[in-house]
Amino acid sequence: MILVFEIPAVSWALTAVLSAAGAYHLYLAARARQATDRINEALHALMHAAMAAMIWNLAPAALLAQIGVLAAAALWFTLQAIARPEYKLLCTGTQGRITCAYHAATMAAAALMLTIMNTTSAGNTATGNTGAGNMPQMNMGGMDMGSMPMNHHTTTPAAATSTANPLTALFAHQSAPALILAILFGTAAITFTTLLLRRQPTTGHGTHHNKHNNRTKHALEATGAATMALMFATMTA
Repeated sequence: MILVFEIPAVSWALTAVLSAAGAYHLYLAARARQATDRINEALHALMHAAMAAMIWNLAPAALLAQIGVLAAAALWFTLQAIARPEYKLLCTGTQGRITCAYHAATMAAAALMLTIMNTTSAGNTATGNTGAGNMPQMNMGGMDMGSMPMNHHTTTPAAATSTANPLTALFAHQSAPALILAILFGTAAITFTTLLLRRQPTTGHGTHHNKHNNRTKHALEATGAATMALMFATMTA
């Protein structure tokens, strides 16, 4: 588990935020008229559920399934972002394509976070103290066993890590990419918050309804981006 999430108040606060956002995405999925919108909202709800489970280290047996679903979701949003304009049900227009590209990046980042946390945990297990290094010295037949060379039994932590799991060595230095992603999502959170607080003129009932929907979307995006930034920031410690 990420170190800062061992603080119960932080864990429960993030869980509440993620659960509320996931529930709202399910609500939007149920009300969506188009199949594409229902799939998109359902994938967002699944991502929030996976992140909430990540905080409490729940469902470790389903970790590969979670990574697979998030990777497939990233591919799905990528395909929407690069789809031809003729496909009206997918992302259309510059703003729509940028939104889908951002959602693809978010899904991929969530899958990467799960992968890093899993491989890091596996590396800690592989390099953990098994008690062999703290064996008491024995004297048998006048020979001091504690002074005998044991080099052929010695395995360095790095060697044990790379031998146990090749991915662990790949993500052994996750601080740099985690910091970059924390900065990027922090910037995204500030951007969405700015859009949320920006005053927009209203000229009619339809415009007011669209404004309300946009503010809700910006609030969801800002919350999700801030949560991602915080979770990646804690991985740099």
